[in-house]
Amino acid sequence: MNVGIAIGLGAAWLVWFGAVHAVAPAGEGGTAKEGRIEVIASDLEYPWSLAFLADRSVLVTERAGRLRRIREGRLSEEPVAGVPEVLARGQGGLLEVLPHPDFRRNRLLFLSFAKGEIGANATAVARARYEDGRLEDLRIIFEAKPTKRGPAHFGGRMAFLPDGTLLLGLGDGFDLREEAQNLNSHLGKIVRITIDGEAPKDNPFFGREDALPEIYSYGHRNVQGLIVDGLAVYAHEHGPRGGDELNRIEPGQNYGWPLATSGVDYSGALISPYRRYPGTVAPLVEWTPSIAPAGLMRYRGDMFPEWKGDFFIAALAGRGLWRVRLDPFDRLIEQEKMLADLGERIREVREAPDGSIWITTDSPRGRVLRLYR
Repeated sequence: MNVGIAIGLGAAWLVWFGAVHAVAPAGEGGTAKEGRIEVIASDLEYPWSLAFLADRSVLVTERAGRLRRIREGRLSEEPVAGVPEVLARGQGGLLEVLPHPDFRRNRLLFLSFAKGEIGANATAVARARYEDGRLEDLRIIFEAKPTKRGPAHFGGRMAFLPDGTLLLGLGDGFDLREEAQNLNSHLGKIVRITIDGEAPKDNPFFGREDALPEIYSYGHRNVQGLIVDGLAVYAHEHGPRGGDELNRIEPGQNYGWPLATSGVDYSGALISPYRRYPGTVAPLVEWTPSIAPAGLMRYRGDMFPEWKGDFFIAALAGRGLWRVRLDPFDRLIEQEKMLADLGERIREVREAPDGSIWITTDSPRGRVLRLYR
């Protein structure tokens, strides 16, 4: 986004939220030691992802398969029409909504979701044009292969690279963890595609007969946080019992799962004797016990200047928001658990155009909250 547009959008959002605060019903807001908290929307069914649009509206996905709109601080009753059918079982459903970088001109949205049935399903990506509350010209541009059984480990986070190609983080299928090391499978990978779903010719494994051309990196367990910060790509993934990781992603690299992990299986059994393994990339940060990392962002706003450059990680099992500071060489300096007083599973974290921080809570009556000063 161009700097002038970003400044203009931020100013517009400040005006809008100034008005919303003035009329917010008593009891809707709250405080935390990190700032004030405003309830933007509630009674959402497992809200998963947030996207801020140029018209100051916000889109939020519900895992059950609904795409909802927040306009002028209020949740619209009617969902956005035209959303594809999803497998809303277990961890599956409607996952990420992501606007194209040039959304103001082309109105393109990208959705990731679980597709298929319980015995044969996959993570898919659809592209559509967003027009006044409905999706038009929807087309499925990518489906992970092979299909898998069960309702777990879909990944689903997406991010655009500066060249306009799209990254998608995928899970290992839970029962198929060895597939994370198999280059003929999308399971346990981050893939890179064009907006038409093609594999770019400069992908690291393009042209190899023993690898799928969409693969960007491999050896992942369940990628549920993925961001592009300048030219750098960062992702985090769930470990089993422990071994959650934050990684800097480089094309063609192996991130170790399940050859190397700090976690153990849910039964307590050893998965690997190795915490580090030759030829694999070690994580920047690990969490044991597991915090179950969900959303991921790097703060670049001005509302909280003391946090500029810090990573924020939404945590499900950890029931909070982790702030992580790295040095210029991506070495850990400090980390802090925030919003512990909420006591809720947090699924998503995003920086709004005005510099406030938005989160969603992971429950059948989930909320969208805004942290501000």
